[in-house]
Formats: sequence, C-alpha cells, structure tokens
Amino acid sequence: MVAGMWIRSTMTYRTSFALTLFSSFSVTFFDFVVILLMFGQVRGLGGFSFAEVAFLYGTTSTSFGIADLTMGSVQRMGRRVRDGSLDTFLTRPAPVLAQVAADKFALRRLGRVTQGLFVLVWALCIVDVEWTALKLLLLPVALVSGAVIFSAVMVVGASVLFWAQDAAEVTNSFTYGGNTLLQYPPTIFAQDLVRGVVYVVPLAFVNWLPALYVLGREAPAGVPGWLAFGSPLVAAVCCGLATLAWRAGLRSYRSTGS
Repeated sequence: MVAGMWIRSTMTYRTSFALTLFSSFSVTFFDFVVILLMFGQVRGLGGFSFAEVAFLYGTTSTSFGIADLTMGSVQRMGRRVRDGSLDTFLTRPAPVLAQVAADKFALRRLGRVTQGLFVLVWALCIVDVEWTALKLLLLPVALVSGAVIFSAVMVVGASVLFWAQDAAEVTNSFTYGGNTLLQYPPTIFAQDLVRGVVYVVPLAFVNWLPALYVLGREAPAGVPGWLAFGSPLVAAVCCGLATLAWRAGLRSYRSTGS
C-alpha cells in the first residue's frame, strides 16, 4: 500500500517521470559505454571477449537493478535513526522492514533494470554459448538469486546504520561497488579479492559462478564447478543472516529521546 501510494504520486506527473526514467537509463548506460570504449582499443579483457563481458555486465546489472528497485530505500536508515523518523514505522501494524523498503518508493529505478536487461538480451544474441536445458534454467535462477543476495547485503548494511548512522558510504561499497566489480571478469582481479567475494561476502554467486558455467569457463579461485548451482542456497543463507542483523539493529534502537 505504501509503495502504491508513492507510485500514484509519481505517475501524477507523467512527463517528469518519463524524463527521470530516461535519465536513470542513460546515466547507468554510461557504465557500459566505458566497456564499449575499452574494447575499441583491445580485443579481449582478461581472456574474455566483448560478448562475454557484456554478458557479465547484463547479469549483474539486472540483478542489482531489481534489488535497488525493491530495497534501495533501506539505505536511508542512517538518516531515519538520526532524526527519529523511524518511530512512525514502529507504531504501524506492519513489518518495519517492509515499510522502510516501500517508503519513498522510486519507480525511476526501473531505468537501471531496463538498461541491464537491454545489455543482457544483446549479449545473449551475440555470445557464443552451447546452450543446454540446464544452462537455460540456470540463467533466470541466477538473476533472481543475485537480486536476493544484493537485497540481503543492503539490509545488512542498513542494520549497521542503527549503530553507525554516517556509514552509508561504507555499506554502499559492498552494493554499488560490488555491482561494478562483478561487471568485469574475475581474471583481471587479484586472487585474494576474488576469494573474498566467494568466501566472505558471497557476491560471486550473483553472476560470476553461474555466468562462468554458462560461458563454459572454469570457476575462479579454485571453486568447484558445481557451486555454480549454489546461488539459491547462498541467497537463502544471506536472507537468514540479514534477518538476524536487522532484528539486532531494531532491538538496539532507542529513538532520539524527543
């Protein structure tokens, strides 16, 4: 209901919405323009062709776009804790996390999702892949699981803001920064960094592991190939950890005292 209210408010000014949607699409597309310019000078990047890098870009951008659309508002938690506006949500008979995620619901973020899907469809048309039924099934599962993993990371980051209200930029390094990281092949990064996004913050399950399986390439950091199918399980574990972190943060909240 809260999200619907903000959507109706947005659609009242449809020309403004169309312009902001186009702006969101254009701004995020510049990330891919960088890759286009890069491949104007080189034939490969870390042993990956342009089509393969576009596939990596499309998968992670689509997953992150969905997560940003649905859970992007939780990144305002630091401000809500600081000014006490979270108190309003605590008085309503609805889950606090759902209210925080729906408040100021920004439909313009569809531009990021659309842009990611556009690049993904383009990549699927030009990439050289020997498709099987298993790979066709893995792709949508990976996109949904990746969105859930990103959402869980956002919730964990929002939970940290209960104690460190000004640490939003730190938590963004794992969400927006993780999205940028996964747009490029793991072969161009240090192996310690790759192991970190596999075993510590499991962002590699968003697209690296399933995408490399689809492309017929070896998994990074010596990870067994069968873990390419572990994204749903990792997403479920991340949701469990995010739930615990959110509840701990909510229990520690003491309002502003005013």
